[in-house]
Amino acid sequence: MEQMRIVGTAKVVPEHIVTNDDLATIMDTNDEWIHSRTGIHRRHVVTSDNTSDLAIKVAQALLEQTGIDVLTLDFIIVGTMSPDSLTPSVAARVQGAIGATNAFALDLDAACSGFVYGLSTASAFLTARYSRGLVIGAEVLSKLLDWQDRSVSVLFGDGAAGVVVERTEAPVGLLAESLRTYGAQGEALVAGVLANENLTGKITAGDPYFHMDGRAVYSFATREVPRVLTEALVKADLVADDIDLFLLHQANSRIIDSIAKRFGQPIEKFPKNMAEYGNTSAASIGILLAELQAAGQIQPGQKLALAGFGGGLTAGALIIQV
Repeated sequence: MEQMRIVGTAKVVPEHIVTNDDLATIMDTNDEWIHSRTGIHRRHVVTSDNTSDLAIKVAQALLEQTGIDVLTLDFIIVGTMSPDSLTPSVAARVQGAIGATNAFALDLDAACSGFVYGLSTASAFLTARYSRGLVIGAEVLSKLLDWQDRSVSVLFGDGAAGVVVERTEAPVGLLAESLRTYGAQGEALVAGVLANENLTGKITAGDPYFHMDGRAVYSFATREVPRVLTEALVKADLVADDIDLFLLHQANSRIIDSIAKRFGQPIEKFPKNMAEYGNTSAASIGILLAELQAAGQIQPGQKLALAGFGGGLTAGALIIQV
C-alpha cells in the first residue's frame, strides 16, 4: 500500500449556468434529446475566469479548509487539457498566486483521466520522499467548444476541484492502480490543434475546437473502463463487492449504467452529478469526490474505485482506502 491520506477536498464551479433549454435557443436541440442521451440537464460556464482562476480558488479553499501552512507544500499537480497558456503552466500560476514557494508545480494532461493520473503521480511522490501536496483538476472547456456544433457543445462544462494529500503511516492510501493509454485511437477525440507556420513553408491549419467520434469514444469507455477497473481490483486482491463507491468520470450516464451492470453492482454505488455539471474532464471526479465528502457519504475505512477515461485516448483506475 502506498500510504497517501486525502486530508481535504474542495470544488469551485462558475456561477453562470447554461441549461439545455438555453442551448435550444441557439441550436437545433432540446432538453429531452440531450438528457436522454447523456444524463445532462445543465452545465456551469465561466464568464471571465480562466482555468488558473478556478484552480487558484480551489487551492485557496483547500488551504483555508485544512489550515495547513502553504510553505509546507512540496508539490502542486494540476490535471488539465485547457490551460491558460502553454507556459507558464496552470500549476505554476497556482503556486505563484498562493505563495507556495517551497513547492514545485507541474501540469498533467491526460484529458478526462487527468485527476486519476494526478493522484497516482502524487502517491508516487509521497512514497518517494515528499510529505504533502495538492492535486487539482481544472478545466475551462467552454473556450474549446464550437457552440454551433451540438454533437459536442452540449456535453461539456467548466469547473475545478482538488485535494490535499499527505504521506501517512496509517493503513490508508492507494491499494492498486491500472493506467493505460491508447495513442493509436487518439484521433477519436481531438481539441486545441495549433497552427504550424514555420520557415520551411510547411503550414498546418490550427483548430481550437473539440472534435469527437462519439460512437467510438462510447465503445472505448464501455470496453476499457471495466478492463482497467478489473486489473486494479485483481492487483488489490479485491472484487467489485468489496468496493463501497465507484467514482467514475462523469461523461455520460449511460456509460456509467453499463459499467455498473457489467460488474453486477447496484447503481447506488455509482454516484452521478453530470446532470448538474456536464462533462468537466479532469475536474469531474474531483468535483464528485468533494460533493460526496461534504455530504458525509465518504467515511474512514471505505474502499473507493476511481476511474477516468477520455482523450488520448486514456483510461485509468485507482483503488483507494480512505
